[in-house]
Amino acid sequence: MRLTTMTDYALRLLMYVGQHPERLCTIAEVAHAHQVSVAHLMKVTHQLGLAGWIETVRGKGGGMRLAHAPEAIGLGAVVRSVEPDFRLVECLDGGGHCLLQGGCRLAGIFDDALQDFLARLDRHTLADILPPGVPGVALLTLQKVS
Repeated sequence: MRLTTMTDYALRLLMYVGQHPERLCTIAEVAHAHQVSVAHLMKVTHQLGLAGWIETVRGKGGGMRLAHAPEAIGLGAVVRSVEPDFRLVECLDGGGHCLLQGGCRLAGIFDDALQDFLARLDRHTLADILPPGVPGVALLTLQKVS
């Protein structure tokens, strides 16, 4: 299994923004920090905003910030909201034609492996992947709770 570039960039963006809770971050600075395309990050930012992971502020002095405390942003939920397709093999979508239909148990094994993968991600939050001692994370947590 391979996650898409969109998911990779989404996690990088959340990590960057999570490391700067005291201010708004811009797409341009995240793109520069990770040496990725601004245009691609615009799509990622839009999708993360629609999913409710980040808040965006338009206009001069605008940018983005986390919509929730890092401890409340589950990695499994983020990946599910960004990744378009978890079909590891054609037969997992139910619409494909399989010559082994009825006699193959491989699809079930792949599906179990996928569920294990997602369950592992569900045990972790954005806070788990931020560097230790990120200034302001506790402050963000208090602001979002109150």
